[in-house]
Formats: sequence, C-alpha cells, structure tokens
Amino acid sequence: METLKVGLIGTGDIAPAYIRGCAPFNVIDIVACADLLHDKAEAFAAAHGLKALSVADLLARGDIDIVINATVPAAHAEVALQIINAGKHAYSEKPLAIDRAEAEPVMRAAVAAGLRLGCAPDALLGGGNQTARRALDAGAIGLPVAGTAFFLSRGPESWHPNPDIFYQRGGGPLLDMGPYFLTALVHLLGPVARVSASAAISFPERIAASEKHMGRALPVEVNTHVAGTLEFASGAIASLIASFDISGHHLPPLEIHGSEGSLSLQKPNMFDGEVSLLQAGSREWETLPFSHTTNIGRGAGVAVMAYAIQSGRPHRASGALAYHVLDIMCALEESAAQGRHISIQSTIERPEPLPAGLADGELDW
Repeated sequence: METLKVGLIGTGDIAPAYIRGCAPFNVIDIVACADLLHDKAEAFAAAHGLKALSVADLLARGDIDIVINATVPAAHAEVALQIINAGKHAYSEKPLAIDRAEAEPVMRAAVAAGLRLGCAPDALLGGGNQTARRALDAGAIGLPVAGTAFFLSRGPESWHPNPDIFYQRGGGPLLDMGPYFLTALVHLLGPVARVSASAAISFPERIAASEKHMGRALPVEVNTHVAGTLEFASGAIASLIASFDISGHHLPPLEIHGSEGSLSLQKPNMFDGEVSLLQAGSREWETLPFSHTTNIGRGAGVAVMAYAIQSGRPHRASGALAYHVLDIMCALEESAAQGRHISIQSTIERPEPLPAGLADGELDW
C-alpha cells in the first residue's frame, strides 16, 4: 500500500489524539494542519512537526489525499463539504453533523464526487469491541435478544477546558457520547429500526469549575438526560441512557444478552475495554482474552479508510455508519419531544469485523 498524505483541520482538544493515533500506520502520514486561528495552527505544527497552512491552502495542496475534520461539532458538516468539494477524502470527528439536514448534503456530495467519507468514533476497531464481535459471531451467547448501554456522568464542566460546546446545540450527552455506544451496538447487533425516548434539561444552567472558567455560568440549550429504547431490525431490543446529570452509579457501560449467555464490555468508547462472558447455566463471568490488538487509538479509522481507498473495498467507521447513528440520535430526540415511536429511515450492514492476527501498525489485509 502507498502512504497517503493527510491534512488536519482544527487544532483543538482532540487534535493531539489524531497525531498519536495515526502515527503507527505507514499507510497514512499527517503532513499539514490548519485552524481558523492561524497562530494556534502554527503552535500545533511546531509541536508536532507539521506545516501550518490556511484552510484554503491546505485544501488546495495537491499532494494531500485525506483531510481529518477535527473542528467543533457545529462546523463538522460545513468543513466536510469544503473537503469533499476540494476533491479530497474526508474523515470527520463525531458526530457527522448536528442533524440530518446538515448531514445529508455531505453524504450526497461524497457519493457524487466518488470520494470516501469516514467518521469517528473508530473504537469499534479496538481490541475490546472486536473481541466482543468475534465472540458474538461465534455464537458464544446464542441468539442476541437484548442490550443495555449506559453513559452516566455529572458533565464535563468541572474539568474540560472548553465546556460551553457540551451544552449548546450539537452537544449534550447524546450527541457527545452517544456515537460511541450506538456505534458499538450497531457493530454488534446491526441496524436500528425504531426508537422511543424520554428526555429532559434537568438543570437550566451549569457552573464551570475548571481553572480557566471557574465560576462562569453555562446556559444549557440541549437535553442533558436521555433515556431511550432501541428496536433493532434483528428483533433485539436495547435500553440506552445518556446523561450529564448523574453523580455516580454502578451500572455496566454496555452489555449484550442472548439465548445462551451475556457479554459485558467495560469500555465500548475506548480501544482496550475488557470483555467478559457469562454463559447460560454459569454463575461466573469469564474475562475473554483479546482477539485483536488494543495498541491503537483515535485515527485508526483514518488508516482503515486509507487501506480501503487503495483496495476499493468498503471501509469501516464510514460516513454511512455515522449517518445511521446520527439518524438514531435525532429520532430519540424527536421521540422525546413528540411522545411517540419514531421509525429509523436509514439502514446499514454491520461493518465487517477485522481479521484476527494483524500485527501492530496493520488494520486490514
């Protein structure tokens, strides 16, 4: 495989994770970065051995094949369109957009241009999610019939350097953390067909407690507690709670229950989450050995897309998967507002599992 050159737009809090996560893969090489604040891009470039460019100059650079869109959620769709219109493959930070209306033109533009559209989260490529998928596909729990997914916290205002976006449109626990848990569920159980939900803004104002913003009021524009039910096309039913209103809990992050047992994933939003199996008739959970490497991080999805661009195969962590997850999240919000079930109009095939036995620095074949 050739090494594809990569540009990065957005040098904020998530950008260093892409530098670290892309570094192990010879199939990609991040060479340049851009930010609306050019001084910020120059500082980031100096720290990571990149070339700092304006957004326009980065998009015009002929040797860049893929551009990572690491901007804030409200800008994801606009920047993705700019990348595609410049003739480059786009890989966006999650969520794909803040609603369907913004996401759909991006999807259409990528198809029309014959370009790849990828999107975080790519934790489904990590050892935890791949181990769970391998066990499920091997029949370890029989027929999957149910699932639970819980992300419960008190919110990021106590520690995050820029907490405002989490309480503005495009934020909230559902659009912020929901992509991790929903992507894991779709990866394991397939597409969602129908949802129902209840939601609330439990506290209309938050107070920042990080050093930079100590004591500053943060108005809340989005639901901070969402409780939903997901009906999968397969017939399985899952419960989801995403909340910034919970001080503490003992609930497991994600579990899949089947006719012959249960799987428990401790960190579906990470690459190294431990997976446990309880088989029917047993009282003891068994920790499964990882079937795939955990020595990867954010940016693995960019590497897999680079392989797929050159091989012509479909890629995992795709725009289509991200759109289906966004469709689910929008439908959950609509169900809560309208008090009725919402059918999911999009669908997708489960992403293919990674082959076992790949060496570190390899994610495809």
